[in-house]
Amino acid sequence: MWAFVLSSLVPADTGVVWRRVVTPEGINDEMRPWMTMSFPRDADVRSIEAVRVGEPLGRARLRLFGVVPFDHDDLVITELEPGRRFLEESTMASMRRWVHERTVAPAPNGATTITDRVTFEPRALLRWAGPVLRPVLVAFFAHRQRRLVRRFAVR
Repeated sequence: MWAFVLSSLVPADTGVVWRRVVTPEGINDEMRPWMTMSFPRDADVRSIEAVRVGEPLGRARLRLFGVVPFDHDDLVITELEPGRRFLEESTMASMRRWVHERTVAPAPNGATTITDRVTFEPRALLRWAGPVLRPVLVAFFAHRQRRLVRRFAVR
């Protein structure tokens, strides 16, 4: 099992940040250009807030550079505190266990602290890759947070 925690200060109101990070558009904007995630068509996900907690959403396809399919996420939101936190506990083709908790919290001067806690366990054939996957995933989530900070930065 591997894990990491990253936090960033986003220069925007917590409610505004939350509404962005729980939508497919916001999630994909954070992940670009490295990857995108397409949610299951029949799930009709407009916001994580609208999903049924604990029920599988179906298979979300992960695409490298938004084009090349490389994995899938059998997505389940197991906990949800609207406006503050969600917890995803899923499996992937590459991961026996994938846990992503995201929280948003008010910070001074009207800003928001966003925190991602990720725990993952690669499937048996990829267990050897844990030491390589962890820094790659840390870099990817740092990229996501930088994109979110830039989105709300005053120009």
